Amino acid sequence: MLRKKTNGVARGPRLSSAGAELGTAAIDRRTFLKRSGLAFGGATAMTALPGGMVQRAEAQTAEATAGSVETRMTVCTHCSVGCSVIAELDHGVWTRQGVGFDSPFSLGGHCAKGASVREHAHGDRRLKHPMKLVGGKWQQVSWEEAINEIGDKMLEVRETSGPDSVYWLGSAKHSNEQAYLLRKFAAYWGTNNIDHQARICHSTTVAGVANTWGYGAMTNSYNDIHNSRSIILFGSNPAEAHPVSLLHLLKAKEENNAPLIVCDPRFTRTAAHADEFVRFRPGTDVALVWGILWHIFENGWEDKEYIRRRVWGMDQIRLEVAKWTPDEVERVTGVPGSQLERVAQTLANNRPGTLIWCMGGTQHTNGSSNTRAYSILQLALGNIGTSGGGANIFRGHDNVQGATDLGVLADTLPGYFGLTAGAYAHWARVWEEDLDWLKGRFATMTGKDGKPKAMMNETGIPVSRWIDGVLEAKENLEQPDNTKVMVMWGHAPNSQTRLPEMRKAMGMLDLLVVIDPYPTMTAVLQDRQDGVFLLPASTQFETYGSVTASNRSIQWREKVIDPLFESKVDHEIIYLFAQKFGFADRMFRNIKVNGAEPDVEDITREWNRGMWTIGMTGQSPERLKSHMKYQHTFDRTTLRALGGPHDGEFYGLPWPCWGTPEMKHTGSAVLYDTSIPVAKGGMGFRARFGVERDGDNLLAEDSWPVGSEIEDGYPEFTYGMLRGLGWDKDLTEDEMAAIRMVAGSDDQEALDGVNWKIDLSGGIQRVAIMHGCAPYGNAKARAVVWTFPDPVPLHREPLYAPDRQLVADYPTIADMTFWRLPTAFESIQKTDYSKDFPLVMTSGRLVEYEGGGDETRSNPWLAELQQEMFVEINAFDANNLGIKDHDMVWLHSPSGAKIKVAAMVTERVGRGVVFTPFHFGGQFQGEDLRDRYPEGADPIVLGEACNTAQTYGYDMVTQMQETKSTLCRIERA
Repeated sequence: MLRKKTNGVARGPRLSSAGAELGTAAIDRRTFLKRSGLAFGGATAMTALPGGMVQRAEAQTAEATAGSVETRMTVCTHCSVGCSVIAELDHGVWTRQGVGFDSPFSLGGHCAKGASVREHAHGDRRLKHPMKLVGGKWQQVSWEEAINEIGDKMLEVRETSGPDSVYWLGSAKHSNEQAYLLRKFAAYWGTNNIDHQARICHSTTVAGVANTWGYGAMTNSYNDIHNSRSIILFGSNPAEAHPVSLLHLLKAKEENNAPLIVCDPRFTRTAAHADEFVRFRPGTDVALVWGILWHIFENGWEDKEYIRRRVWGMDQIRLEVAKWTPDEVERVTGVPGSQLERVAQTLANNRPGTLIWCMGGTQHTNGSSNTRAYSILQLALGNIGTSGGGANIFRGHDNVQGATDLGVLADTLPGYFGLTAGAYAHWARVWEEDLDWLKGRFATMTGKDGKPKAMMNETGIPVSRWIDGVLEAKENLEQPDNTKVMVMWGHAPNSQTRLPEMRKAMGMLDLLVVIDPYPTMTAVLQDRQDGVFLLPASTQFETYGSVTASNRSIQWREKVIDPLFESKVDHEIIYLFAQKFGFADRMFRNIKVNGAEPDVEDITREWNRGMWTIGMTGQSPERLKSHMKYQHTFDRTTLRALGGPHDGEFYGLPWPCWGTPEMKHTGSAVLYDTSIPVAKGGMGFRARFGVERDGDNLLAEDSWPVGSEIEDGYPEFTYGMLRGLGWDKDLTEDEMAAIRMVAGSDDQEALDGVNWKIDLSGGIQRVAIMHGCAPYGNAKARAVVWTFPDPVPLHREPLYAPDRQLVADYPTIADMTFWRLPTAFESIQKTDYSKDFPLVMTSGRLVEYEGGGDETRSNPWLAELQQEMFVEINAFDANNLGIKDHDMVWLHSPSGAKIKVAAMVTERVGRGVVFTPFHFGGQFQGEDLRDRYPEGADPIVLGEACNTAQTYGYDMVTQMQETKSTLCRIERA
């Protein structure tokens, strides 16, 4: 709901006076902050105005600025495109920002959020001091007091309830180094109860895609879309969620005449650019994809030779797809068969084509089936492993990819190593830690079979379900005790569902800790009198380190300014807690600590030593910094450097960047591309599912990367495989010594079992690549995942479904216990809510705000653009309900919760569907909570969180929350 707060006259004098005052002479930081007032962003306004680059104020003299102005390059802290930000400092004060014209990703572009990131750092509504809730009032405390009091309570809980009763919730806003350090910290504390935002945005992508072809990441890049001949999107709205990325899509649309197809329940800003808009019912993605594939198979448009050589299980997919005739697809999805035939023919006639998806496809109870269906469609068309094709999965946060890669998850260690004994043994070797000591940090409980169960090897509680770790009866949990302490580190609670239950859970905790530059809605959602701490973390502009864009490229941020107020950088806070708990010396034995701040480059080099699985080993700090310096040498489409010091390398060394930094691997821009040598970024599909299944060959047939000495499929490399090929002679003495160390003996069987993932020398990788082979093997992608509840993806109706006949025809799965928690499916779906709640509710993003919205709604330049929480409702439904545009309405949930919002009557949503944005917070079921924030730390714009009204529902594989398909009722307020 865009409603102007000011007219067009007032801003001119305000900006001109601020600019004149700031531009008259050199000033120190304190004077700058005082004069700018910060409430209106001070000099930031100069770069937030239309017109792009704005020059320094005329009144500022050359003498005043001579020798005082310097620039530093950083990366935007919002979405995953990875746009460069050029910060300009005057006498150490960040006075203005510019765009990075040399950036291969952003090409000089910024969105509204990116254009105002200086205000994110300098915002006056930041949390300025450590705060403690005492008697319902916020009191300022020192860092020493806070760490000691929090630490004492955690140690008490650890003693009485075990280490799993403290939950360490990490962040997609951490740098790679901070994310890695926090996951390591959790291991030293002794728990796998750690997770981050990826659980609730793309965990179903990671699971679905990794189990299809090997890695759970974006296969190509934003830039590679320039080569696409067709583009199809499912549940993705880049025009608002990743605005700069749209430039890359439009380039393909204009230069290649590439048809743009948008499949979405809502006519989005992206759909406005589409050649074909496919409106379908929320929660029916699998049926929609099978409907497209029905036409492809029916007409023989699939790439039969590609499938023969590189795909396993497509015959089983054909059997399921055959059931999805045009009539049945229309009954389930609402999409006419004639339209899907047109879509199928467009994709078949315009190859290579790219397929893009986002949270519209992932946040479902069968989200892992959705992501596999998208992948299978691309495999059928032969679009994986080729430039212009791919599964381009747009991640939401600036480092959600990196935090996932570095293991801030309840089910893996860094590098997706899992939680097995071997995985912990590998990282203990990297950390040079006594494995027995590390094991002793974890709890052991008696399992249901009466045998002891080591919690070290058990998946933790996912963040989507942390509230159930508090609320569920202890006897129903598969961990020793309930969650007693919650640490919300860079995470907005209003981005999660079931907020009334979250408020209850927060009230039952022994201790609640928020670590964030802004207080987040946690500060006001809980209804407590004490036992809450708010600790001010620095922004990413106040530190330095690496960050991974959605395409797997890693960029290095320079530090722009020193930490403001009393904030501390996240890695220093981790060190302070480690020091309090008595394991700092062990944890940082190979990381230099300056005062209390660990050295970031040392942290990078440590994760370089262990991240062999995905090839995050070749990106040393020196290489990454040099890539930033020489951005201008990289091609804007291929991302490969043309001449210069990085000739032949891909920008940001996208993983896998095999071997050690000294190997100088190029990085890999397009995953699974067999048309180029492995040494230059080529590879087949990963061999991680065995050699055969039911007598069928799972390895590639008549397909291999160019230059491979093995001209066929092959399994992953081990020392034994090298020895069998006679290639072990290519290993150096130092590499053999490292292999013996990992094997633990000179026993031949032990030596032969050392594989490429745990060889700390990188020798096995180096030798495999020297002979033209990918260290992870060369296999077929699998269309059927026999380890999932639905090996072949099936359409299953949402738990809260509008059509009871469809529920009977396509029911959900049985209730089950996994991820330590009992999880309901059919027990919810069996109740008919559709009569009392006739509208389907979905949610999504706005261009002005990001995530939970705490920092962006605190930014005056963004807050002015979007001042009110709203619900989009179709004119037909609004008229039947007697609701007019801008009326205040109550949106009621089947859970009993309700939110009070403004109505936006629009044709963007179809009949029977409503849409709400998820960036708002600070109001709760009609109650304004502004007075609960610490003084001066309340966001400018408050609003109801749509997730207050979202219902129960979790993916059958990953526990992803359902936010895209529930039911509601709307009434005039």
